[in-house]
Amino acid sequence: MAESRKLRMGMVGGGPGAFIGPVHRLAAEMDGKIQMVAGAFSQSPERSREAGVRFGIDPARAYASYQEMIASESKRSDGIDFVVITTPNHLHLPIALAALDAGIPVMSDKPATATYPEALSLQAAVAKSGLPYGLTHTYAGYAMVREARSMCAAGKLGKIRKVAVEYLQGWLSKPIEATGHKQAAWRSDPAQSGLGGAIGDIGTHAFHLLEYITGLQVTAINATLRTVVEGRRLDDDCNAFVRMSNGATGTLACSQVATGELNDPNIRIYGETGSLHWRQMDPNRLILKSLDGPEQIYHAATNYLGKDALAVVRTPAGHPEGYLEAFAVLYNEFADGLVAWKQGKADAFPATLPGIEAGVRGMRFIDRVIQSNRDESWIAF
Repeated sequence: MAESRKLRMGMVGGGPGAFIGPVHRLAAEMDGKIQMVAGAFSQSPERSREAGVRFGIDPARAYASYQEMIASESKRSDGIDFVVITTPNHLHLPIALAALDAGIPVMSDKPATATYPEALSLQAAVAKSGLPYGLTHTYAGYAMVREARSMCAAGKLGKIRKVAVEYLQGWLSKPIEATGHKQAAWRSDPAQSGLGGAIGDIGTHAFHLLEYITGLQVTAINATLRTVVEGRRLDDDCNAFVRMSNGATGTLACSQVATGELNDPNIRIYGETGSLHWRQMDPNRLILKSLDGPEQIYHAATNYLGKDALAVVRTPAGHPEGYLEAFAVLYNEFADGLVAWKQGKADAFPATLPGIEAGVRGMRFIDRVIQSNRDESWIAF
């Protein structure tokens, strides 16, 4: 990195009881290019200070609100270089707008916003500000996802004909949101999550994987949403058919009531001459099947992989890397891009790093699924 100092990060969210906030912090700091120096970790000033102590933050920089953090940090000579948003979805837009308005770049957990109109507003704000914006679609950071993407781009499978993507979990098979479970409570609350339940939480990941790896776009969708657990206010299960921009068809399934499943995003891509299969539960292997040849298994960090996959591994082959490292890949790319952007370099951020366009399409996915389910028909994406 051209700058000798670490980039200074300020976090919103991620306080006591949070899952994803600490993941963001660990991933951001993994490669030694970023240091978290400030945060508004909770809507409770006391809990925000508690989190600041635990994270080793200067007490003066553990703020009572994101508004206070942005106002204070934007005036400091050693203020933060970017904000990371790790809150429930309904706060993503106001935090991002406040940061951009103060001239501070943004890295955000997905989905980008709570609604599709909000995503369009954010897209306009990012364009107007000219500031960097990144979105942590975690699975884009896996080396073998990058390899699959490169294979599809190189025509390794021939013309893609069919795609099947799934994201299955079982942790919401019971109404645990009614027991005070923090993570379940906000994800099941339309006021905090937005209009999508499972489709917003994990369906957007499946949708992003589908487009990210194949290089194709969804052009039409026919979806069925269900709320399986009685009394739940948002969907917890989704099945959809999709049509792709090259004429291919596919299926997308996501569920948080798939009893016994832990966290299993997986994708199968079928072309004229071959097919690919990748699973997050076995992330260091990519399976390539041929029409007339033997099945091949590609392993992470091996010298026969392409440059995009080799660029994001940290350990030798046989030393598994996983979820945290995939997150860290995105932060590493954002850090390098931010430094290059500060230096005025063109094309500072690589195409492999999800940004506002991915955020808008993810929210469009939620919007289209809800409408298709309501109309019980195919609709144009």
